[in-house]
Amino acid sequence: MKKEIATGIQDFESVIVDNRFYIDKTELISLWWKNADEVTVINRPRRFGKTLNMSMLNCFFSNKYENRSDLFEGLSVWKDPELQAEQGKWPMISLSFAGVKAATFSEARYECASSVHDKQRET
Repeated sequence: MKKEIATGIQDFESVIVDNRFYIDKTELISLWWKNADEVTVINRPRRFGKTLNMSMLNCFFSNKYENRSDLFEGLSVWKDPELQAEQGKWPMISLSFAGVKAATFSEARYECASSVHDKQRET
């Protein structure tokens, strides 16, 4: 089956399940895990894949994706048995502020708080 190129999709699971064209960035998981940094800041220009990468990390580590090795088989991260053992084992909180658009700090703060509140309702 021919892979489709999809733009604007920010959900890792749907990219893999729907057989979309994906450039393997799962090495980020290995690098991040093995560096054991206290704080990680991911800053890149708009449309650079930050939200998709965060979704990838969530799919890899979140216990909501336990037994979902199918999402990672054949990708770089799956070559590491140590990391295979971590897949789907951790409670995760995943928030994206990609949709927060505001002209002032107070508006942005309100939108961020609303985003967190909406996320609570989903669980």
